[in-house]
Amino acid sequence: MDIDNFEEYDDPNLYDKENEAYIPELPFLLKWASKQKGIIIDLACGTGRLTIPVAKNGFKLVGVDIHKGMLDEAVNKSSNLGLDIDWVEQDCTNLSLNLKSQLIYSVGNSFQHFLSNEVQDRFLSSVNKHLENNGIFIFGTRFPSVDELLQPSTEEYWRTYTDHESLNSVDVYTISTYDSLSQIQHYTTVRKYKNSNGELVSEKKTNIRLRYVFPKEMERTLDSNGFEIVNIYRDWNETLLANENNEMIYVCKKVKDIRNSSV
Repeated sequence: MDIDNFEEYDDPNLYDKENEAYIPELPFLLKWASKQKGIIIDLACGTGRLTIPVAKNGFKLVGVDIHKGMLDEAVNKSSNLGLDIDWVEQDCTNLSLNLKSQLIYSVGNSFQHFLSNEVQDRFLSSVNKHLENNGIFIFGTRFPSVDELLQPSTEEYWRTYTDHESLNSVDVYTISTYDSLSQIQHYTTVRKYKNSNGELVSEKKTNIRLRYVFPKEMERTLDSNGFEIVNIYRDWNETLLANENNEMIYVCKKVKDIRNSSV
Protein backbone atom coordinates (compact mmCIF):
# COMPACT_ATOMS: atom_id res chain seq x y z
CA MET A 1 0.00 0.00 0.00
CA ASP A 2 1.13 3.54 -0.75
CA ILE A 3 0.91 5.35 2.58
CA ASP A 4 1.14 8.68 0.76
CA ASN A 5 -2.25 7.92 -0.83
CA PHE A 6 -4.32 8.23 2.36
CA GLU A 7 -5.08 11.95 2.37
CA GLU A 8 -8.78 11.34 1.75
CA TYR A 9 -8.92 9.27 4.98
CA ASP A 10 -6.93 11.49 7.33
CA ASP A 11 -10.12 12.97 8.79
CA PRO A 12 -12.18 9.95 9.93
CA ASN A 13 -14.95 12.20 11.24
CA LEU A 14 -15.37 13.79 7.80
CA TYR A 15 -15.28 10.36 6.18
CA ASP A 16 -18.15 9.19 8.39
CA LYS A 17 -20.18 12.33 7.80
CA GLU A 18 -20.03 11.70 4.07
CA ASN A 19 -20.19 7.88 3.97
CA GLU A 20 -21.41 6.20 7.17
CA ALA A 21 -25.10 6.18 6.21
CA TYR A 22 -24.37 4.71 2.77
CA ILE A 23 -24.45 0.92 3.14
CA PRO A 24 -25.94 -0.62 -0.03
CA GLU A 25 -23.66 -3.64 0.41
CA LEU A 26 -25.24 -4.76 3.69
CA PRO A 27 -28.10 -7.06 2.50
CA PHE A 28 -25.75 -8.76 0.04
CA LEU A 29 -23.07 -9.35 2.69
CA LEU A 30 -25.60 -10.61 5.23
CA LYS A 31 -26.90 -13.11 2.69
CA TRP A 32 -23.41 -14.56 2.24
CA ALA A 33 -22.56 -14.31 5.94
CA SER A 34 -25.58 -16.47 6.78
CA LYS A 35 -24.13 -19.27 4.60
CA GLN A 36 -20.78 -19.37 6.42
CA LYS A 37 -19.55 -20.37 9.84
CA GLY A 38 -16.94 -18.78 12.06
CA ILE A 39 -15.14 -15.45 11.90
CA ILE A 40 -15.65 -13.07 8.97
CA ILE A 41 -12.79 -10.81 7.88
CA ASP A 42 -13.44 -7.27 6.62
CA LEU A 43 -10.35 -5.97 4.79
CA ALA A 44 -9.69 -2.22 4.43
CA CYS A 45 -12.54 -1.79 6.90
CA GLY A 46 -11.93 1.92 7.59
CA THR A 47 -14.14 3.24 10.38
CA GLY A 48 -16.27 0.10 10.29
CA ARG A 49 -18.89 1.37 7.84
CA LEU A 50 -19.88 -2.25 7.07
CA THR A 51 -18.05 -4.12 9.84
CA ILE A 52 -20.29 -2.66 12.51
CA PRO A 53 -23.67 -3.26 10.77
CA VAL A 54 -22.68 -6.86 9.96
CA ALA A 55 -21.61 -7.42 13.59
CA LYS A 56 -24.92 -5.93 14.76
CA ASN A 57 -26.59 -8.85 12.98
CA GLY A 58 -24.86 -11.35 15.25
CA PHE A 59 -21.74 -12.27 13.26
CA LYS A 60 -18.21 -12.36 14.64
CA LEU A 61 -15.85 -10.08 12.72
CA VAL A 62 -12.24 -9.03 12.40
CA GLY A 63 -11.76 -5.61 10.82
CA VAL A 64 -8.37 -4.89 9.26
CA ASP A 65 -7.00 -1.56 8.06
CA ILE A 66 -3.60 0.09 7.71
CA HIS A 67 -4.85 3.56 8.71
CA LYS A 68 -4.59 4.03 12.48
CA GLY A 69 -6.89 7.05 12.61
CA MET A 70 -9.69 5.23 10.81
CA LEU A 71 -9.30 2.19 13.06
CA ASP A 72 -9.29 4.34 16.21
CA GLU A 73 -12.66 5.74 15.14
CA ALA A 74 -13.92 2.21 14.44
CA VAL A 75 -12.87 1.11 17.94
CA ASN A 76 -14.64 4.12 19.39
CA LYS A 77 -17.90 3.44 17.60
CA SER A 78 -18.00 -0.30 18.29
CA SER A 79 -17.15 0.24 21.97
CA ASN A 80 -20.00 2.72 22.33
CA LEU A 81 -22.34 0.11 20.84
CA GLY A 82 -21.00 -2.70 23.02
CA LEU A 83 -19.94 -4.76 20.00
CA ASP A 84 -17.16 -7.33 20.28
CA ILE A 85 -15.14 -6.75 17.09
CA ASP A 86 -11.44 -7.44 16.73
CA TRP A 87 -9.76 -4.44 15.05
CA VAL A 88 -6.32 -5.09 13.58
CA GLU A 89 -3.89 -2.51 12.21
CA GLN A 90 -2.13 -4.29 9.35
CA ASP A 91 -1.25 -3.85 5.70
CA CYS A 92 -3.80 -5.90 3.74
CA THR A 93 -1.09 -6.89 1.24
CA ASN A 94 0.90 -8.59 4.00
CA LEU A 95 -1.64 -10.07 6.37
CA SER A 96 -0.68 -12.15 9.37
CA LEU A 97 -3.87 -12.84 11.35
CA ASN A 98 -3.20 -16.39 12.58
CA LEU A 99 -6.67 -17.49 11.47
CA LYS A 100 -8.58 -18.67 8.43
CA SER A 101 -12.09 -17.67 7.44
CA GLN A 102 -14.86 -19.01 5.23
CA LEU A 103 -15.77 -15.44 4.21
CA ILE A 104 -13.57 -12.41 3.52
CA TYR A 105 -14.85 -9.22 1.97
CA SER A 106 -13.49 -5.81 0.97
CA VAL A 107 -15.95 -3.07 0.01
CA GLY A 108 -15.94 0.62 -0.90
CA ASN A 109 -13.88 -0.11 -4.04
CA SER A 110 -10.86 -0.60 -1.78
CA PHE A 111 -9.27 -2.81 -4.43
CA GLN A 112 -8.60 0.37 -6.42
CA HIS A 113 -6.04 1.42 -3.82
CA PHE A 114 -3.69 -1.35 -4.97
CA LEU A 115 -1.97 0.58 -7.72
CA SER A 116 0.25 -1.97 -9.44
CA ASN A 117 0.02 -5.58 -10.62
CA GLU A 118 2.53 -6.62 -7.95
CA VAL A 119 0.57 -4.98 -5.12
CA GLN A 120 -2.70 -6.46 -6.38
CA ASP A 121 -1.06 -9.91 -6.36
CA ARG A 122 0.23 -9.42 -2.82
CA PHE A 123 -3.24 -8.44 -1.66
CA LEU A 124 -4.92 -11.42 -3.32
CA SER A 125 -2.21 -13.73 -2.03
CA SER A 126 -2.92 -12.49 1.51
CA VAL A 127 -6.63 -13.12 1.00
CA ASN A 128 -5.90 -16.60 -0.35
CA LYS A 129 -3.71 -17.44 2.64
CA HIS A 130 -6.47 -16.49 5.10
CA LEU A 131 -9.36 -18.24 3.33
CA GLU A 132 -10.44 -21.80 3.98
CA ASN A 133 -10.52 -24.06 0.92
CA ASN A 134 -13.69 -23.20 -1.07
CA GLY A 135 -14.02 -20.07 1.06
CA ILE A 136 -15.66 -16.99 -0.45
CA PHE A 137 -14.03 -13.63 -1.19
CA ILE A 138 -16.32 -10.71 -2.08
CA PHE A 139 -15.09 -7.35 -3.29
CA GLY A 140 -16.03 -4.44 -5.49
CA THR A 141 -13.95 -2.41 -7.92
CA ARG A 142 -14.35 -0.41 -11.13
CA PHE A 143 -13.18 -0.47 -14.70
CA PRO A 144 -12.81 2.77 -16.67
CA SER A 145 -15.93 3.98 -18.42
CA VAL A 146 -15.91 6.59 -21.18
CA ASP A 147 -17.46 9.09 -18.77
CA GLU A 148 -14.66 8.52 -16.26
CA LEU A 149 -11.85 8.74 -18.77
CA LEU A 150 -13.08 11.84 -20.57
CA GLN A 151 -13.72 13.99 -17.51
CA PRO A 152 -12.19 17.45 -17.96
CA SER A 153 -9.26 18.29 -15.69
CA THR A 154 -11.19 21.22 -14.24
CA GLU A 155 -13.52 21.43 -11.26
CA GLU A 156 -16.70 19.43 -11.88
CA TYR A 157 -19.66 19.74 -9.49
CA TRP A 158 -20.47 16.42 -7.79
CA ARG A 159 -22.95 16.96 -4.97
CA THR A 160 -24.05 19.10 -2.01
CA TYR A 161 -24.72 18.01 1.55
CA THR A 162 -25.24 19.69 4.94
CA ASP A 163 -22.64 19.37 7.70
CA HIS A 164 -24.87 18.56 10.66
CA GLU A 165 -22.37 19.89 13.20
CA SER A 166 -21.69 23.33 11.70
CA LEU A 167 -24.92 23.39 9.63
CA ASN A 168 -22.77 24.64 6.76
CA SER A 169 -23.73 23.64 3.25
CA VAL A 170 -20.89 21.74 1.57
CA ASP A 171 -20.53 21.81 -2.21
CA VAL A 172 -18.28 19.01 -3.43
CA TYR A 173 -16.32 19.22 -6.67
CA THR A 174 -13.84 16.83 -8.27
CA ILE A 175 -10.84 17.32 -10.55
CA SER A 176 -9.78 14.21 -12.43
CA THR A 177 -6.99 13.14 -14.76
CA TYR A 178 -6.41 9.62 -16.07
CA ASP A 179 -3.05 8.04 -16.86
CA SER A 180 -3.86 5.37 -19.44
CA LEU A 181 -0.46 3.65 -19.20
CA SER A 182 -0.75 2.97 -15.47
CA GLN A 183 -4.59 2.81 -15.50
CA ILE A 184 -4.55 5.20 -12.56
CA GLN A 185 -7.00 8.04 -12.07
CA HIS A 186 -5.74 11.05 -10.11
CA TYR A 187 -8.57 12.68 -8.19
CA THR A 188 -8.71 15.93 -6.27
CA THR A 189 -11.84 16.41 -4.16
CA VAL A 190 -12.68 20.03 -3.36
CA ARG A 191 -15.12 20.74 -0.53
CA LYS A 192 -16.47 24.28 -0.33
CA TYR A 193 -18.13 25.12 3.00
CA LYS A 194 -20.79 27.86 2.89
CA ASN A 195 -22.71 29.56 5.69
CA SER A 196 -26.46 30.14 5.80
CA ASN A 197 -26.01 33.20 3.57
CA GLY A 198 -24.31 31.13 0.90
CA GLU A 199 -20.93 32.75 1.59
CA LEU A 200 -17.79 30.64 1.26
CA VAL A 201 -16.27 30.20 4.74
CA SER A 202 -13.62 27.56 4.08
CA GLU A 203 -12.35 25.13 1.49
CA LYS A 204 -10.64 21.76 1.77
CA LYS A 205 -8.81 19.78 -0.93
CA THR A 206 -7.78 16.12 -0.76
CA ASN A 207 -6.01 13.95 -3.31
CA ILE A 208 -6.21 10.26 -4.08
CA ARG A 209 -5.03 7.86 -6.78
CA LEU A 210 -7.20 4.91 -7.85
CA ARG A 211 -6.33 2.02 -10.18
CA TYR A 212 -8.87 0.77 -12.71
CA VAL A 213 -8.94 -2.83 -13.91
CA PHE A 214 -10.66 -4.21 -16.99
CA PRO A 215 -12.92 -7.28 -16.57
CA LYS A 216 -10.75 -9.67 -18.61
CA GLU A 217 -7.66 -8.44 -16.83
CA MET A 218 -9.34 -9.12 -13.47
CA GLU A 219 -10.39 -12.58 -14.60
CA ARG A 220 -6.78 -13.53 -15.29
CA THR A 221 -5.51 -11.89 -12.08
CA LEU A 222 -7.99 -13.78 -9.91
CA ASP A 223 -7.25 -17.09 -11.63
CA SER A 224 -3.49 -16.70 -11.14
CA ASN A 225 -4.07 -16.05 -7.43
CA GLY A 226 -6.12 -19.19 -6.82
CA PHE A 227 -9.67 -17.90 -7.24
CA GLU A 228 -12.62 -19.03 -9.33
CA ILE A 229 -15.22 -16.37 -10.17
CA VAL A 230 -18.64 -17.48 -8.93
CA ASN A 231 -20.55 -14.36 -10.03
CA ILE A 232 -19.92 -10.83 -11.28
CA TYR A 233 -22.52 -8.13 -10.71
CA ARG A 234 -22.75 -4.46 -11.58
CA ASP A 235 -24.24 -3.51 -8.21
CA TRP A 236 -25.02 -4.94 -4.79
CA ASN A 237 -28.56 -5.81 -5.93
CA GLU A 238 -27.09 -8.67 -8.00
CA THR A 239 -27.77 -7.02 -11.36
CA LEU A 240 -25.65 -8.74 -13.99
CA LEU A 241 -22.73 -6.83 -15.48
CA ALA A 242 -23.31 -5.11 -18.84
CA ASN A 243 -21.30 -2.97 -21.26
CA GLU A 244 -22.71 0.31 -20.03
CA ASN A 245 -21.55 -0.28 -16.43
CA ASN A 246 -18.26 0.41 -14.73
CA GLU A 247 -18.84 -1.18 -11.31
CA MET A 248 -17.83 -4.80 -10.76
CA ILE A 249 -18.93 -6.79 -7.71
CA TYR A 250 -17.05 -10.10 -7.56
CA VAL A 251 -17.98 -13.23 -5.66
CA CYS A 252 -14.96 -15.56 -5.80
CA LYS A 253 -14.17 -18.98 -4.41
CA LYS A 254 -10.73 -20.14 -3.33
CA VAL A 255 -9.94 -23.20 -5.43
CA LYS A 256 -6.22 -23.61 -4.79
CA ASP A 257 -3.59 -22.62 -2.28
CA ILE A 258 -1.16 -20.51 -4.27
CA ARG A 259 1.57 -20.83 -1.64
CA ASN A 260 2.03 -24.39 -2.88
CA SER A 261 1.53 -23.48 -6.52
CA SER A 262 4.07 -22.76 -9.22
CA VAL A 263 1.96 -19.77 -10.38
